[in-house]
Amino acid sequence: MTIKEALTWGRTELSEVCERPQYEAELLLAYHLKQNRMYLITHDRDVLEDIDIYKALIERRANNEPYEYIVGEASFYDIHLAVEKGVLIPRPETEILIDLVADIIEKENITYIVEIGVGTGAISIVLVRKFPELKVVATDICEAPLRVAQKNIETFGLEKQITLRESNLIDKVSETVELVVSNPPYIAEDFLLESNVVDYEPKEALFGGRVGDELLKQIILDVKARGIKWLACEMGYDQKEPLSAFVNELGVKSIQFYNDLAGFDRGFVIEFNQGNTNE
Repeated sequence: MTIKEALTWGRTELSEVCERPQYEAELLLAYHLKQNRMYLITHDRDVLEDIDIYKALIERRANNEPYEYIVGEASFYDIHLAVEKGVLIPRPETEILIDLVADIIEKENITYIVEIGVGTGAISIVLVRKFPELKVVATDICEAPLRVAQKNIETFGLEKQITLRESNLIDKVSETVELVVSNPPYIAEDFLLESNVVDYEPKEALFGGRVGDELLKQIILDVKARGIKWLACEMGYDQKEPLSAFVNELGVKSIQFYNDLAGFDRGFVIEFNQGNTNE
């Protein structure tokens, strides 16, 4: 089987699973050959070696396994991150959260922050690459994200800026920090997700409780109780109204919601009142 024939076969196998089956067939073949996609075009008549390995990769993707888990890598912002099953795949929407947090860090001259739910380390890594003087404590309750994040942190040589800590939210964080950022679990436990998400990605990184916003509310309470000034979080598209009511009852200086690129409500930034955390 030639490279061209293999791609035709791969595209057909993925046609029911992927929005862009040709593109993903090419990505998987390029990964298998350790070449770029241009190589596939210029060598389309070459006989494909180890065809069974390529077929196995296509079969995994045809079974809805995310591409990122198959190749062990995710593209995010301007970097590539190691990822594996048991660790949430970073989403493009989270880049919006990072840009909002970066604006606050710059305007407020913030030097110490916490990330709740480190995952691959995507948020922390991008932020410290933007701000070389920034220090981050990044927490997670699971072993796999902490291990993968450590690998990514070491890849970029950021061990002096990012400290990983096994912790429920900010329970084990004693440092004085000025901002908390998080992409926490916020999906209701009975919400139906697509197979490529629910069958492969870690449930503890997806589901935020029976309603979905329970963990978000706990984060808000914890950050307020600690007297931290800023909190920036992602949230579900249908959580603006209940979270707005919760925060207004709690009392904060301001809350600003933001949309993702599709126009859905995607997150919020809270500025807490300083000097009185029990109002």
